[in-house]
Amino acid sequence: MFKKTSLQDWETLVQKQLKTEDIYTILSEDNLENLSVKPYYDSVKSSLANLPKVEESTHLVSSYHESAEENVFAFLLNNNVEDLTEKVIFVNDANLSEHISLDENNRYFSLVDIFSDNEKGKINVQLGKELLSKNFERNLCVDISLHQNAGASMIQQLSIGLAKAKELTEIFGAEIINKIIFKVSLGSNYFFEISKIRALKLLFNQFSKEFGLDETPFIFAETTFRNKSKNDPENNLIRSTLELSAAMIGGADAVFSNDYKMENSDSVSEEISFKQQIVLAYESIINVFNDAGNGSYYVEDLTQQLAEKSWKLFREMEEKGGYCELLKIGTIQTEINEQAMKEQNWVEEGKTKIIGVNLYPKLEKVKSSEEMYAGNEIKAVRLAEMFE
Repeated sequence: MFKKTSLQDWETLVQKQLKTEDIYTILSEDNLENLSVKPYYDSVKSSLANLPKVEESTHLVSSYHESAEENVFAFLLNNNVEDLTEKVIFVNDANLSEHISLDENNRYFSLVDIFSDNEKGKINVQLGKELLSKNFERNLCVDISLHQNAGASMIQQLSIGLAKAKELTEIFGAEIINKIIFKVSLGSNYFFEISKIRALKLLFNQFSKEFGLDETPFIFAETTFRNKSKNDPENNLIRSTLELSAAMIGGADAVFSNDYKMENSDSVSEEISFKQQIVLAYESIINVFNDAGNGSYYVEDLTQQLAEKSWKLFREMEEKGGYCELLKIGTIQTEINEQAMKEQNWVEEGKTKIIGVNLYPKLEKVKSSEEMYAGNEIKAVRLAEMFE
């Protein structure tokens, strides 16, 4: 039996080591989400129930290559491929969804987003109807990966995800809630990203209860481009490995690793990127755990803070007319741009460190934030572009 260390015991020890009574000023750090993060956790306000996945184990998704057919079980398709059997297939192109040959031995999911995020809130309703007519397990994608790559905060990403799901229910009815798949991108803030996935589960479940349902979201998670650089691409491998790990531990149903090379990518770099998932899954088996973050005071607290703040922002968006209406008047674009500029300034000032870009070695700035971002547009911008 180990003696329980109380918060007072911990504070007394740290005060002695830091030679000050004001330890929280020294140990506290700002974060871009404005979440309250304590240096030490000995409890959590309220424990969460286990947050399950839809799938029994996380799918490890690869871009399609003929040579991978035998050993890979989940593919991301941008072109029609025939004669695939016993595969999980994620359709990534609207034109492909019209012509793909469905095989009853495969499972099909659509990653086609019918929202035009930069065309004044337009929704391709006809495409949505066509997708719903397909024999896919999940037909309608809510893509918030663009918003992450554009610099949106996690709270903005989650609230936008709910707001887009709400728009879909208003058009197609509540019966499509279990036909929705979320596509998310994950960045470098490891424990925050684990908590973001878990918060999405909480939020969507709460959202579904508004319609008398009890649904778990299907989450397709991919590595971000936001923190990647052209210089020293091997550093991108380290970043994406952490992102994939966060996705699996957070409970994503499928993961995909974008090519770690920003330039001169080829079949070898694509294969290496995919095999990161293999190493994580087969060396640590984190793709099979059901809510591995459950019981961690830190992760539980972050999850609840993200969920509460995101639900509040979602409600505010709905009161102002919803996602599409706020796109039409430019509110979403402006708010994401403000957050993205703040994150970019942190990189410029060195508060956010990117190895090989603004740390070891420190590159010279060649672009200003104003040159990189457009306040009236949601567009993907890499933080390292300032130095490239």
